[in-house]
Amino acid sequence: MDVTSEAQLDRILTSLDEDKAEEIVQIDLRGKSAMADYMVICSGRSSRQVSSISEKLADRLKHEFGILSKIEGKDAGDWVLIDTGDVIVHVFRPEVREFYQLEKMWQPARAAATAES
Repeated sequence: MDVTSEAQLDRILTSLDEDKAEEIVQIDLRGKSAMADYMVICSGRSSRQVSSISEKLADRLKHEFGILSKIEGKDAGDWVLIDTGDVIVHVFRPEVREFYQLEKMWQPARAAATAES
């Protein structure tokens, strides 16, 4: 099944919302990076929720689109990376997300400057 990156992104955002992920941020990487079209960053309240959000997302993408995602960090549950090919999803515990501040690295310079003022 050929699924567009926009369809993947839409399903990912819906899945994260269904599983009560918090502070969901999507970043458009088209033209900025060859690794993916989009990056999504969100938080779960606990290690258990972070692992659950990640597992359910990968399962939904597999069953609905036939996408086999690569998953790193699920056992620890502090920071899970799900790579679908076109969309990279990071699910963090809030403290870990705050420490790495990944979205600041990838947001457009204008958005970052606005956030700092």
